[in-house]
Order: sequence, then structure tokens, then C-alpha cells
Amino acid sequence: MKLITAIIREEKLDEVRQALIDAEIERITVTRVSGHGQQQEIEVHRGIKIIPNLIPRVQIVIACNEAFEDITVNAILKTAKTGEHGEVGDGKIFIQDLKECIRIRTGERGGQAI
Repeated sequence: MKLITAIIREEKLDEVRQALIDAEIERITVTRVSGHGQQQEIEVHRGIKIIPNLIPRVQIVIACNEAFEDITVNAILKTAKTGEHGEVGDGKIFIQDLKECIRIRTGERGGQAI
């Protein structure tokens, strides 16, 4: 089992969500988050360094069985990129091993609970 976390631009959420649905990945969790990465530029105003505000993003979390890892990642990669070659700030995808999943309602465990 894998836990896939993607941080993407807010305006790409609907497009990414539809691509996931088209790939039969329908169980997702979405959270509004803020942060900054390479696009951060420290400005100097009157000799004082000013760190820019955090940039709003969307975090998508998907638990899936290993057979769906590449399908999920490819759907996100295909649709979250801005323009043909992408831009700084398009986001990141993190993939982690998922030790256990338990469905609270039934007590099912593992891949069946996903």
C-alpha cells in the first residue's frame, strides 16, 4: 500500500480531480495549505529583508494499493503541470509506504480497507 501526497496549484484542482476520476481513483482527501518553495524571492526594502507571504496551494492525499501507484502519479503529473514544460511552483508529489489501513466502520485491514 502507498500513501501519495501531492501539493499543487489551487487552479489545477478540478483538472487533477477529473483525471483521477477518469483513472478510477475516486477516494481522495483535499486540504487547503500554504507554503513556498523555489519561487520564494526575498525582497530588500529600505535595507530590511522581507520574506514574502506564503502561497496558497492544495494538498491531495490518496491511499492506494501498489497496483494503482503509477496510475495515480501519472494522472497527477499529466494535469498538474502548467504549460507544456511546467513552471516553478507547479508542486510536488510524495510517495510513502503505508504500513496499515483500517476501515473504522467494518474493522477491515490492509488493501481491502482502501
